Amino acid sequence: MLPEYPHALPVTELLSQLRVSGAEGLSETEVSARRKHFGANTIASRRPAGAMRLLLHQFRSPVVYLLSGAAGLALYFGELEEGSAIVAVLAINTLIGFVTELKAVRSIEALRALGTHTVRVRRQGLVRGVPAEELVPGDVVVLEAGDAVTADLRLIETSRFSADESSLTGESVAVAKQIDPVGADTRLGDRASMAFKGTAVTRGTGAGVVVATGFATELGRVARLVLESDPGSSPLERKLERLSVQLVWATIMAAAVIGTLGLRGGEKPLVIVEAAIALAVAAIPEGLPIVATLALARGMWRMARRNALIERLSAVETLGATTVILTDKTGTLTENRMTVRRLYTASGEIELEAKAQQSEGSQIGHDPQAVQLLRIAVLCNDAHLDLADKSGSGDPMEIALLRAGLNVGISRIALLDGQPIVGKHAFDPATKMMATVHENDGGVLVAVKGAPEAVLAATTRLAVAHGEVVLDDDMRAEWLSRAEQLGHHGLRVLACAMKAETRADVPPYEGLILVGLIGLEDPPRADVPMAIRDCRRAGIRVIMVTGDHLVTARSIGRAVGLGENIANAVEGKKIAEVIETGLPSLRDIGIFARVNPDEKLALVKAYQAAGEIVAMTGDGVNDAPALRQADIGVAMGLRGTDVAREAAAMILLDDAFPTIIKAIGEGRIIFANIRRFAAYLLSCNLSEVMVVGLAVLSTLPLPLLPLQVLYLNLVTDVFPAFALAMGEGEAGILNHPPRDPQESILGHRQWITIVLHGAALTAGTFGALAVSSWLVLDAQATVTVTFLTLAFAQLWHTLNMRDQHSPVFVNEVTRNGWLWCALVLCAVLIAVPPYLPPIALLLQLSPPTFEMWSVVIFFSLMPLVITQAATAVTSGWTARRSRG
Repeated sequence: MLPEYPHALPVTELLSQLRVSGAEGLSETEVSARRKHFGANTIASRRPAGAMRLLLHQFRSPVVYLLSGAAGLALYFGELEEGSAIVAVLAINTLIGFVTELKAVRSIEALRALGTHTVRVRRQGLVRGVPAEELVPGDVVVLEAGDAVTADLRLIETSRFSADESSLTGESVAVAKQIDPVGADTRLGDRASMAFKGTAVTRGTGAGVVVATGFATELGRVARLVLESDPGSSPLERKLERLSVQLVWATIMAAAVIGTLGLRGGEKPLVIVEAAIALAVAAIPEGLPIVATLALARGMWRMARRNALIERLSAVETLGATTVILTDKTGTLTENRMTVRRLYTASGEIELEAKAQQSEGSQIGHDPQAVQLLRIAVLCNDAHLDLADKSGSGDPMEIALLRAGLNVGISRIALLDGQPIVGKHAFDPATKMMATVHENDGGVLVAVKGAPEAVLAATTRLAVAHGEVVLDDDMRAEWLSRAEQLGHHGLRVLACAMKAETRADVPPYEGLILVGLIGLEDPPRADVPMAIRDCRRAGIRVIMVTGDHLVTARSIGRAVGLGENIANAVEGKKIAEVIETGLPSLRDIGIFARVNPDEKLALVKAYQAAGEIVAMTGDGVNDAPALRQADIGVAMGLRGTDVAREAAAMILLDDAFPTIIKAIGEGRIIFANIRRFAAYLLSCNLSEVMVVGLAVLSTLPLPLLPLQVLYLNLVTDVFPAFALAMGEGEAGILNHPPRDPQESILGHRQWITIVLHGAALTAGTFGALAVSSWLVLDAQATVTVTFLTLAFAQLWHTLNMRDQHSPVFVNEVTRNGWLWCALVLCAVLIAVPPYLPPIALLLQLSPPTFEMWSVVIFFSLMPLVITQAATAVTSGWTARRSRG
């Protein structure tokens, strides 16, 4: 029933197909029937995941399975304390994960909010207000300036009608509308015969017949793309999951090998079971998810202080791996405010600075023709400007003209006091001009502005310094060439003309005198060029993806310093072809122009498929699907739409592009800290595995009991690790290229270091065990010595987490005040329990004597001394090799 290309159909044919009269509208009976067929004009959303589903999701982890098995095994063999303690740790981890994921996605709810307006429709010959949800295809909607469009409309009546479509198409300038059909294959931003749901009327009046509602609208298509796009798990989440799986399998294999060898060596099954439980508890860093969550949360807090609000914890780390930023132009790289940049008259050209037009007033004031040009532009104007703060209402280009006039002392209010309007000819897409008629010295003054080719065709003379001259064909061609040159610089060009007449009813567009050309632009933000240079220094590529015209995009690209790749620009209709050729072509392109929402989404997916970590910026409805799909969706908080903000992973509270760079630096610091505390945790846990495993293989009594291992992990895995995660990072973090997106949290070098450090901690523990046997300590005292030795060795081990090239005593670790607080707290939590009878009984510890403490202190410091000496030797050898 609905026409496939309503923008391409003449009005009469369209109304015939929809079986409606433009003057009468639909009957209530027909409205009811169509509502049953097409449904409500709303954008439905899928139900968010319930709390129970999120809670159950926390248990889908190999680590949870392994620890649950260890707890069940402990309870089965009557080890109530060990089993209960493991269950308690699982409960803590589950609670943290549940609270983190409980926040539901609200993108579609924001989209639905756009359709809750009341609209005026013609039904049964009367105009009445109805809720926007009740619109049906065939309804005739009446619009005027300031109205929100709540369904896709084919315009059937227009008078000076313009619409702001920037939130849907990315077009920075209000679009003039018409009733004439356009080509069937015309792109969304050029369909001048349509008004789209989610846009707003900026000028004039009109009426349109509804041709699509709900999900069938262009906004509905965006909503569906948001709904269907799935960003998947973050790189950090995938890496932590992969690390967890590796640890689980390693633990199972180690337990199987040690258990088999222990049974062959004559160990009792109960001892093997205790060893298996101890291995499971020792191998898995229970504190890793807790510390990772807290570290990311702190990163969120730090970024919020820098005006970057993070919506998802995982986005903090993902920022640090960003390799490509796909950025919108309007409002992100530019100010989203039209500004007069150039004036061109017969006496020459004046270029105005985008940020200092007020200071240009004196320069313009010395050029009478430039003043006359702005006077005509201010007279032929429908916008309104607040003289106090220079805010305005109406067409953005006309507001810019009023601001430029006010900067040189030309006030429209003052002009109209002396030259009141006696007639007006609204802008007509057919003529591409508008005119106003004013009283002027007993006659009238006709002020005209419009497209240069249209105005020049209607002019016969040219205003010069001392009067007028005839405008011949050669001069007209020269002015058209000048207008084209201004356009190639990305400027929107208007021509202004005038004529004096004796009466007001003369044809306005005949016998005009050309006054000059005005070039306007949406200027780039002053802070963007430096931010793009910082991106280039950090090895991050910035690519513009905009709905605006290619010429305008290239001009802004040059202004903000996008680099040589701006010459390789592609329009939206060729994006599919570029994507098919793969990454080499994508890497060579600096600008994508005239891009639709689904094409933005396709670009994000293409870069992700090529292995890039993609950050996507935007502020409009049209950006929402790509924002949701990107690894990091970045929305503007001040001028961004609700849809964009809710779809994004990060919101810029100050709308400043440089804030993204600061957030990326913070993300890199977070990843470095996560790598540091992960290496610390795993080296500590490896030492526990080696202590238990070697004891079983050597048929020695267990130096550590399962409950002791669990207590040790809860203390040394959380507080020192979290303190390491609080590090401020190195100052030159952005001077390095982004890490390989495929790089694991722990690479080969980190694993080698972990093994060596774990071996050193194990050696210190067995040294204490040997001396305890030599001192003929009883079994519980011996376990107390080995427990305390390994515990304090792990605390001193935090000092090994400095970079190998950092100084020994003053480095990123020793400057961390949080770490020293953590060491003091942990020292108390480890040293005090043996002296508290209830806890000592639970952990099977005995109060240490002076002799026992001497053994503990000596052998706990040995691993630190050995590893620091080895690091110093290795660092010196590396430095000599690099110099040689």
